[in-house]
Amino acid sequence: MNKQIGILMPVASLPNRFGSGDFGPDAFHFIDDIKKAGFDIWQILPLNPLGFGNSPYQPFSSYAMDEMYLSLDYLRKDGLLDEVPDYRKNTGSIDYGKIKDFRHKYLLKAFERFVPNEDYQKWVKEQKWLRSYEIFMTFKEANDLRSWIEWPSPMRDYPEKKQVDLKPYEKTILYHRFIQYYLFRQWTQVKTYANKNGIQIMGDIPFYVGLDSADCWGNRPNFLLTKNGKPRFIAGVPPDYFSAVGQRWGNPIYDWNYMLKDRFSFWISRLGYNRNLFDIIRLDHFRAFDTFWKIPPSCPTAAIGKWIEAPGYKLFDTLLTKYPDIEIVAEDLGDLRAQVHQLRDHYGFRGMTVLQFHFSVKSDNKQIPHCLAYTGTHDNETIKSWYMRQKPDRKRAIQSWFKKYGYQGKTVVDKFLHFALNCGAEMVIIPLADWLGIGPKGTINHPGKIGSPNWEWRLASFDKFEQKLPEIRKLISESR
Repeated sequence: MNKQIGILMPVASLPNRFGSGDFGPDAFHFIDDIKKAGFDIWQILPLNPLGFGNSPYQPFSSYAMDEMYLSLDYLRKDGLLDEVPDYRKNTGSIDYGKIKDFRHKYLLKAFERFVPNEDYQKWVKEQKWLRSYEIFMTFKEANDLRSWIEWPSPMRDYPEKKQVDLKPYEKTILYHRFIQYYLFRQWTQVKTYANKNGIQIMGDIPFYVGLDSADCWGNRPNFLLTKNGKPRFIAGVPPDYFSAVGQRWGNPIYDWNYMLKDRFSFWISRLGYNRNLFDIIRLDHFRAFDTFWKIPPSCPTAAIGKWIEAPGYKLFDTLLTKYPDIEIVAEDLGDLRAQVHQLRDHYGFRGMTVLQFHFSVKSDNKQIPHCLAYTGTHDNETIKSWYMRQKPDRKRAIQSWFKKYGYQGKTVVDKFLHFALNCGAEMVIIPLADWLGIGPKGTINHPGKIGSPNWEWRLASFDKFEQKLPEIRKLISESR
C-alpha cells in the first residue's frame, strides 16, 4: 500500500467572508489547493453542534451538524437569500457568539423562503435520529438553552412519556429540520468533490457524548444516570502528560451492561451513520473501548476514579459484522496498558504516533511502525511552539538527532516535516499550522482548559498557504 499523506484542518478554521469556515466556496477552494500539493487525506474535527466551551467534543448531537457550517453563499445561489455582506472576513480568530448571531438571522430568512420538495421529504423519512434532535433543540431554546436536566419534567421526560403538545413549537421544529437538510446536502457536495479529486475525508468521532445532548436525552437507558437525568459517574482521564490533576470532562458514562443486551444499537447506529459521512473514521479516546476512567461526580478533578473494563471485542465484532468495510483509525495515545494495543491489533486498526512525543524518550528509532503519524494533533502545540518551549540542551539534542539521520531544512520546523514525511509510517497527517510554521497562535486546543482561546484559531486567507504549495508539493513528492 502506498503511503498516504494528509492535512489536518478544521472546517471552522478555513478562510471565509463570514468569520468562520463553512461548506461553501472556500471548502472547495481548499480541496483544489491540497490536490495541487499532492495530499491524499483531509482530516477535520467533529462537525456536530457545538456545546459547552465551543468544543466539538461536547456536542448537542452525534448526528446533526452545527448550523455555522451552512454556506450563506450557496443558500443565495439556491434562491433562498439575497446578497449577504462580508462579516469578520479577515480575522485570525473565531468569535463564535458574534458569527452565530450574524449567520442566524440570514438562516431564518432562508427558512422563510424554503418550499419543501420531494427530495427534502425523502431525506426526512430516512433520518431516524432527526425527530429526537429537532425536538431536543426546540425544547432547549424554549428553556433559555439550559441543560435538559433543568427543564420542566414533561419536556425532560418527553422521550419516554410524550406528554408535551408540540403544535406551539412546530415552526421551530421545522426550522431545525430545514437546517439539517441543507447541511447534509451541502456536506455531501463537499465530500463528493473531494473524492472526485482523489481526496479522502477523515472524520473524528468522540468516544463520549455530552450529557446535554439529544443522544443522552433521547437514549437514557444507555447511560448511568439518576432518575432526574444527573450522571451517576462522569468521564475523563487521570493525571497525565497534559494535566497534573487529570482531565475531568464531565460526560456521562455508558451503561455497558444495557448496551450489551441491546446489541450495542446506540454505537452501531452512531458509527454506521458517520461511516456514510466520511471515508475514514478516527475514533477518539480509543483506549476507553478497553478500559475507561470512572469519576465520582463529587470529585472536583479527575484525580480520583477507577479503571473499568469495557466490552470492546464484543462491540467491534458486532460492528464489523454489519459494516465490514468501515475504515477506522484508533486514537491510542497516552500511557496505555498492553491490552489496548491488543484490541487495536486484533481488528487491524491503524494506531497513532505523535512525533513530538518521539523526542520524549531516548531512542535511536527513526522508523515508526504501522500507524498514522502526526507532527501533532489538535490537542498538541504547533511544532514551532513546542520547540520554542524546550530548554537549550534539549534543543541541541533535537538538532543533533535530525543531523544524525539526515533530516534537512532551513528551520527546525522544516526538519520536523522532513522527518514526518520519511519516518516510515503508512499514513502521515500534518496540521496546516505546522506546514506554515505558525507558533503558539496556531494551537487549536489546550487540553484541560475550557473556553477561549481553544477552538478559535482561523486562517485569515489562503495567501500564505498557496505561496507554500510548491514547496509542500516538492516535500510530498520526494517522500513517496
